[in-house]
Amino acid sequence: MQMPSPDARVMAKKAQVVARLTAALGERGVIHDPAETRAYECDALTAYRCPPLSVVLPATTEEVSAALRICHEENVPVVPRGSGTSLAGGALPTADSVILGVSRMNRVLETDTADRIIRVQTGRTNLSVTGAVEELGFFYAPDPSSQLACAIAGNIAMNSGGAHCLKYGVTTNNLLGVTLVQMDGTVVELGGAHMDAGGLDLLGVVCGSEGQLGVVTEATLRILPKPEGALPVMLGYDSAEAAGACVADIIKAGVLPVAIEYMDRPCIRACEAFAHAGYPDCEALLIVEVEGSAEEIEHQLATILEIAKSHDPVEIRSAQDGDEAARIWLGRKSAFGAMGQINDYMCLDGTIPVSALPEVLRRIGELSDDYGLGVANVFHAGDGNMHPLILFDANKEGDLEKCEAMGADILKLCVEVGGCLTGEHGVGVEKRDLMSVQFEPVDLEAQMRVKDVFDPKWLLNPAKVFPLAASEGRRA
Repeated sequence: MQMPSPDARVMAKKAQVVARLTAALGERGVIHDPAETRAYECDALTAYRCPPLSVVLPATTEEVSAALRICHEENVPVVPRGSGTSLAGGALPTADSVILGVSRMNRVLETDTADRIIRVQTGRTNLSVTGAVEELGFFYAPDPSSQLACAIAGNIAMNSGGAHCLKYGVTTNNLLGVTLVQMDGTVVELGGAHMDAGGLDLLGVVCGSEGQLGVVTEATLRILPKPEGALPVMLGYDSAEAAGACVADIIKAGVLPVAIEYMDRPCIRACEAFAHAGYPDCEALLIVEVEGSAEEIEHQLATILEIAKSHDPVEIRSAQDGDEAARIWLGRKSAFGAMGQINDYMCLDGTIPVSALPEVLRRIGELSDDYGLGVANVFHAGDGNMHPLILFDANKEGDLEKCEAMGADILKLCVEVGGCLTGEHGVGVEKRDLMSVQFEPVDLEAQMRVKDVFDPKWLLNPAKVFPLAASEGRRA
């Protein structure tokens, strides 16, 4: 009797899995036509692509549980996906995996202004969380640049931050509880509508775990009263070193602006062409925002401007009204898209001590000269979360590989000066083989043993975070 070919076995396996998933979720909840699954073959790190086995789009926690249980029984890997805005390949599928997207799960489940919480399904976009409570006088603080599109699920997976994280913290500082579905379909509740649940801090383990431990379907988030007022000021400098030194001195002085953002000349020009925000023409621009009552704003600005002037700025300009303030932030929030209109680029994400900003910016410039590739810098300067954009030509042979090598050197530099490989974009596939730069083998083993507990078969989000040889050996 002739044995079926490998291709025939793969097709039979796919048909079996798709049939079971369709029976559980219905036709609307399963995509398996290759032409339709192409939309899910990559995330925002578009340099890497792979068509998945199929895609499931559940609408409830119960449907997520059913889908995961089926994949667990069939030994099929699952890649959780929020909105696909990951810049580190966090939602990149493998050919044998099922993408589990939460985009249909976007409802507000509970709002409690007395306890200052909102509970949502995690397919809801970041900005729409604030949209649900702003008429009540509240907002949700974490604000990634992709907040119009990115999902709360991805924010939790990557522990995302944003421009205002200097004052309000990142996702983990604003996350109170989650509903987590494990790979075998088990549903567990972690935390809740209160601070610091008893026992092990499993919520802290899950936030930032990049879909390695389970699928978060619901989240209880902290909401905050809107401030009385806010004012952004722009500080222009003729060198990156001067701007970096200004940031370090503001933090050292004990002043806490709500945000300190940095852009260099290439980024300033691209964003100005897009937003017409009136950015000054300079080598380095800081956007510093303070908030509170009129008296608080005046007091904070007096200290900040005194420090800024000590570093010889070429221009200091304050927003004159709400419309100008909105344009200033529109330009900054649109930086990645604005740069994408003029050049191919790879966006990095590393974190450094604020005091190291001048040195790191200088050394990134040196690496740019060494590799012959341009760099545009835009980042959260207040907490040292760097986002260098390495410019390359995707159609030029060897340019992508050169870009990747330069990116690795920049991330190694971040670790060298006392920082880490990622601040908010995650490790994904982009940095997995650099993990040994930051962590000793014993540290990586401890992290992988945590995954052993949550996902013994290593089926969740394969080929991410951990060095590939280590994770594939675990899965085998």
